[in-house]
Amino acid sequence: MILLAVFAANLPFFNQQLFALIPLSKSTDYSKPAWLRLLELLALYFLVGTIAHLFEANIGNVFVQTWQFYAVTGCLFLVLAYPGYVLRYLRKQRG
Repeated sequence: MILLAVFAANLPFFNQQLFALIPLSKSTDYSKPAWLRLLELLALYFLVGTIAHLFEANIGNVFVQTWQFYAVTGCLFLVLAYPGYVLRYLRKQRG
């Protein structure tokens, strides 16, 4: 689950397609806007959460989660996305 979360958190920053599947533009100089990357990151957070919930339900009892759980896991997902963010926006572009 952790590797899936790391992969999903960095996916929006390593490609120009929506969810790495849907091309957004045919031009070669197109760059996906930051708001779309954040929206994609939010959708992937809920997708990973749903998969984790299904695994938990398959193992046994599903525990009730409150807002604190979602606040912590949301922040953790953002921390996992940091390497992709650094490579996309903070790394010095050569050429």
